[in-house]
This record gives sequence, structure tokens and C-alpha cells, in this order.
Amino acid sequence: MCGIVGGIAQRNVVPILLEGLKRLEYRGYDSAGLAVINNQQIYRKRELGKVKGLEALLESDPISGPVGIAHTRWATHGKPSTANAHPHICRHKVAVVHNGIIENHEHLREAQQQLGYEFTSETDTEVIVHEIYHAMTSSDGFVNAVKQTVKKLDGAYALGIVSADHPDMLIACRKGSPLVIGVGIGEYFIASDVAALLPVTQRFIFLEEGDIAAITINQLVIYDVHDKSVARPIVESQLTADSVDKGEYRHYMLKEIYEQPFAISQALEGRFINNRLQDSVFGHNAAEVFDNIKTIQILACGTSYHAGLVARYWFEELAHIPCNIEVASEFRYRSPVLDPDTLIVTISQSGETADTLAALLEAKKLGAKYSLAICNVPESSLVRESDLVLMTRAGPEIGVASTKAFTTQLTAFMLLVIAIGRRFQLTEIAEQRIASELFSLPGKIEKVLQLDAEIKALAEQFAEKQHALFLGRGTHYPIAMEGALKLKEISYIHAEAYPAGELKHGPLALIDSDMPVVTVAPNNSLLEKLKSNMQEVSARGGQLIVFMDETLAAANDENVQIVKVPQVGNEISPIVYTIPLQLLAYHVAVLKGTDVDQPRNLAKSVTVE
Repeated sequence: MCGIVGGIAQRNVVPILLEGLKRLEYRGYDSAGLAVINNQQIYRKRELGKVKGLEALLESDPISGPVGIAHTRWATHGKPSTANAHPHICRHKVAVVHNGIIENHEHLREAQQQLGYEFTSETDTEVIVHEIYHAMTSSDGFVNAVKQTVKKLDGAYALGIVSADHPDMLIACRKGSPLVIGVGIGEYFIASDVAALLPVTQRFIFLEEGDIAAITINQLVIYDVHDKSVARPIVESQLTADSVDKGEYRHYMLKEIYEQPFAISQALEGRFINNRLQDSVFGHNAAEVFDNIKTIQILACGTSYHAGLVARYWFEELAHIPCNIEVASEFRYRSPVLDPDTLIVTISQSGETADTLAALLEAKKLGAKYSLAICNVPESSLVRESDLVLMTRAGPEIGVASTKAFTTQLTAFMLLVIAIGRRFQLTEIAEQRIASELFSLPGKIEKVLQLDAEIKALAEQFAEKQHALFLGRGTHYPIAMEGALKLKEISYIHAEAYPAGELKHGPLALIDSDMPVVTVAPNNSLLEKLKSNMQEVSARGGQLIVFMDETLAAANDENVQIVKVPQVGNEISPIVYTIPLQLLAYHVAVLKGTDVDQPRNLAKSVTVE
């Protein structure tokens, strides 16, 4: 994996492929390459490192062609190297780019080596291109060879394929990894994300599971998993090329932090009538589903998992409905017991997170009757597989470290708590209070963003640190977890989060003057408990940084630094207290000189196990 772009046109597609790769850089990658067909020959360029390196290579030794494929690779099989970079070619005749993992690649490799095929890479992808070439020697045509090949592949894939013997065709395949077709005027493009193609089109076809698309200048034919020719709808995207630009900001991450007031207002827009949340925003049959559920099971990964942890507190405290949450990759490989009247709630920014999608399918096999997805991408696999959906409306999020996707997920979760809670023990008065707090969120976050300069100065204390500890209690323990994740993701400082009450059960041994301790301290029922935990740190010489409600008296302690956060209602305070932790992580990363938007070893959308 990581990013695919391809095209077939009546013009040179190389500039389009390069621009598409640049627009996919946010996904994380270690090498880049492209291949084009011209005069029935395949020309390929690959480069370890950034797309700009590939661009420089093409400037010194240009290639061109009307049909081509391109890729940014994030290593799964084989180390980052030019030889392992995509596209992969077999005998100068077939070229392939691939996202996903082929689980039976070792078996295929052994069989192909016995047939005399030579391997030039360590990747699982290379077996695909050899298999297609071999099938072409015995089958009727390019398309049939691809159909025969994909039947032999176990695992997940999105494929872009070209052949020197069929220079007027581009083939796209999708199983378990996202792939879209961009529809132009007398030209077509493919990509793993619509963002890659926005400069050339806003009309897209979203391939479904098992689809194979045979694309020429004049015709597009899509075959479904049953090998039947099907029509897929063309969707007009509301995104523009400008919507994924940094604008005046130094990094995408900072831009997206500052976009949160607007993103949250979008998440709330049109979902209330006369200040009452409408069940229909979750789907036409949402009321019937909500009337019948008895428990909640949340499945998610990474930052989305942290959002689910906060939601568990909300569901049980506000709605009094039992709620469990599990990391999706664990759920799918154990033997969970589900009540059939459980609502399975999955969360994913991209809607293509492989473990979350697989966990949803496993829950269905176990008899779960109801499912709901909280997602930012309406055409994604997770959305299509779910009975009900609530879109977060965060807009494009380019920075690998999630910011506005997280806070809009929390906002969406609170809407779900209201909708389900009113069927249990959430009173109308409480519902109105929470709704009022939600409407105040954009304004509250605007005030928190005014702390930026203060937090930037505070970040200097982390510049030489190797470790940090984050503490929180109740709904703010997951916020501490998210703060620690943000710091480690983009600054590479080792950071851990603990429930503050757990300090004396082990982590207190770590406390010294070289271990900054970041604490989230809203004015709630757990404040006094938290204060005693903070005193435990201070008494041992630990350096405390406390994000505290502005109405509270500041401690007079040389080991404690206070950042006053605007007063906010208890229910929505986790959303508000997330913002200063995002800013802290951002400014520390900038001081340390790391790649803020594309941190090492990470990908934005994890579409493989």
C-alpha cells in the first residue's frame, strides 16, 4: 500500500500522475514510481523517498504516454528500496500497482519460480504481475487474464494494470482496498482517493467489492464479483482542488486544528428541528432500530478507539445503556459473545480501516442484527456495510495525525447518545442541556485556539525530552490517551497515558524532573481526586503541566505550570480539552523538526492488517 493513481487519455498523463501522487502524500509512503505505455512499450521510473525525487528524475530523463499508472509505497513486504517500489513489471509486457496484502504470495511465488519467472523484488505484489502475464499466454485477452488472476489471490487489493500489448486499455480491480474511477471528457482516471483526481475531475465512480473495470478512451465496462457487467452510479463530488490545500498555514495539521469550530458546526448542521435531534439523521429506519437495541458494542482502531472510549462513559452515565468497546483487531480474532439486540457501532475516518471493517463483518456472522457507522467518507466500504450511518462532515483531513476527524467523531457520538438515551434514562431536560452545550462548542473551541501562543511557549520544555506522561480521570482519561498518541505520532517522544488513580500502582516510579507530566483537569466531580494525584507527582519532583478550568484557583507550586482553559459544560468538556493537547503536540513536533504531516512509518488510512 499506499497510494494509487492511473489514467488513460488523449494527452500525456505523466503530469497528472505526478500531481495525483503529490495529493496522496499525506497517506505516508517510502518510495514512488510510475509507468506509462508509449508505442507499445512500457517506460518506468521509480525512486526511493519523496515524490519530488521522482519528479526530479523525470525532469532529467523524461518519459511520456497517454496510458499510465503510478504509486506511492508504504512498505509491508520488503524494505523500502527502489527495487521494491511500484510499479512492478513482468517481461516488459505487463505493469501493476497494488494496495493491500496478498496473503498467499509465498505459495504463488514458489509456483511461478518453478515456471521460470524471475523475481526482482521482495514484495507480495510481484506475484500479481507474473500471474497476469502467465494467464495472458493461455487465455483470451487482457481482461480475461486479469479475471483469472484475481481468483487466485487471497487477501486485499486495489490494482491498476496496463499492458504493452494492449496500449489502449487500463484495468482497475478492487477487493478490500478502496479504488475510484474519475470520469473526464474523453478520458478516465483511477485513484485510491478522490483527492488525487480533483484537479482533473469531480465526477467519480466508486468501485464495489470484487469489481473489475476495463477502461478505454471510449468505453468503461465494470464486471462485478459474479462476472456480470454492471453499471455503477457517477457521483458528483462537492470537494474542489483548493479544499485540500494548506492555504496560509505551515502544515495541514495546524490548518485542520483551526478548522475544528467550522467542522463541528457542520457536524451539527441540519440535525435538529426546534432544538430536538431527529432520529432520521441516522437513517430512515433508525427509530425502529433504536427502539429494539439493548446494548452497544463499539469497534474501532487508533484515534477512533479513543473516541469510542469517551462514548462508553457517555452511554453508561447519560443514557444508562450497557456499552462495551474493543480494539477492532482484537475483536475479530477472539470468540466474542454478542446479544443479537446489540447495536454494533464502528468508527473510522476513512471508512476503509481493514480491521474495523473485518470486525463489523465478524459481528454480523455472530448474529448482531444492527450496525451503525460513524465515518467521514460517504462512499466508503464501512458505510456501505452498515445499516445506519452518521457522517461526521469533517471535510478532507490530510495530516496523518487526526485532529478534526476526532472531535467531529466525539460530536457525532454525543448525537447518538442523545438519540438512544432518550429511549432509556436520558431526560428531556438533560437532552436540551446537552444540545445547548453542543451548539456552544464552536465558540468554546475558538476561545481555546487563542491559547496557541501560550502553548507554543510551553512546548519548548519538551524539545530535549525523550518521555512524557499524560494523566486524566473519567471521560478525560481517553483524552489523555489521545494527547499521548498525538505527541508520539508526530514528535517521536515516547508518551504514555494513565488514569490518574493508577499512578501509585506503578507509573509513579517513572516520575522525575526529566519526565513532564501533562494533566487534564476540568472542573468536575473527579477534580479533588485528581488534585491528590497531582500532589503525588509534585512531591516527587515531577514537572506538572496542567490544563485547568479557568474558574479554578491555580496551585502555588514551582513544579506546576497552569494553562487556563475556558469554562465548559461537563458533557462536552472532553471535546474542548482535546484542542490544547493537539496544539501542544504540534508545536513540540515543529521544534523537534519532524515531518508533522507525514510522520515516519505511518499511513493515514490503514487498509491492511
